[in-house]
Amino acid sequence: MMSEFEQYRPLLFSIAYRMLGSAMEAEDIVQEAYLRYQSAQDVQTPKAYLTTIVTRLCLNQLQSARVQREQYLGTWLPEPILTGDTVDASTPSARMDRQEAISMAFLVLLEALTPPERAVLLLHEVFDYSYHEIAAILEREEADCRQLYSRAKKHLADRRPRFPSSPEQHGKMLERFRHAIEEGTVEELTTMLAHDSVLWADGKGRIGANTRPIYGQTAIALFLHSSLRFLPPHASTQVEEVNGEPALIIRSAGEPFVVIFVEVTDGQIQAIRAIGNPDKLKHI
Repeated sequence: MMSEFEQYRPLLFSIAYRMLGSAMEAEDIVQEAYLRYQSAQDVQTPKAYLTTIVTRLCLNQLQSARVQREQYLGTWLPEPILTGDTVDASTPSARMDRQEAISMAFLVLLEALTPPERAVLLLHEVFDYSYHEIAAILEREEADCRQLYSRAKKHLADRRPRFPSSPEQHGKMLERFRHAIEEGTVEELTTMLAHDSVLWADGKGRIGANTRPIYGQTAIALFLHSSLRFLPPHASTQVEEVNGEPALIIRSAGEPFVVIFVEVTDGQIQAIRAIGNPDKLKHI
């Protein structure tokens, strides 16, 4: 039974992590699914059974998580995970789709959906479950699942950037951003930021004292420059693949101090998400 469960563990973790935006919570959900699988009798299709258990546990978790996140001090951002050595799909095109569906921007967009909308969207679009299978998992009618999917897709389409950058443009801009951070250059930071750019920081005291988003290139550049004083001595910067995309990781003595994601549109940085909450950096 253990070996059979291990066959599906990567899938179950992938579903739970995307549903919850937390690797720690996803691991707990997968472990709970294993305990229930151990005590189950006459499971005919382990994959369907385990997917159902994980999805329903995630839906329950999201109900309480919404209350916790409303009381969270400052901006809540998903927990980042290293993905450079992870092969999450069998073909390059499929892997690209999976990478986009694990990106920080995508996980943040999912927060705008209701838990059922999130479940249907992920199961159908990312994990290729049919509406018939999803209806059984959620104990809903197929027509209801189709409607949830349509509504979720519209929500995401309304919030996605219209002209996202290519991976090459994104990589070059991130390197420029890294250089500006290392040199502490306010002017260079300002020039690469869009006029209507926005920064979110989930810092738990590590990234300045902000608790709200910061808007505008000048305000963001000054905030980033002033935040450099919070960096530990001898901090180092590396660009690594996190959540399927290049991200800037600032480390101290080899330990992650902050992870920074940038969104690039029309050749400028449109959004920055910085995660310095130490509780969220355990998988970096």
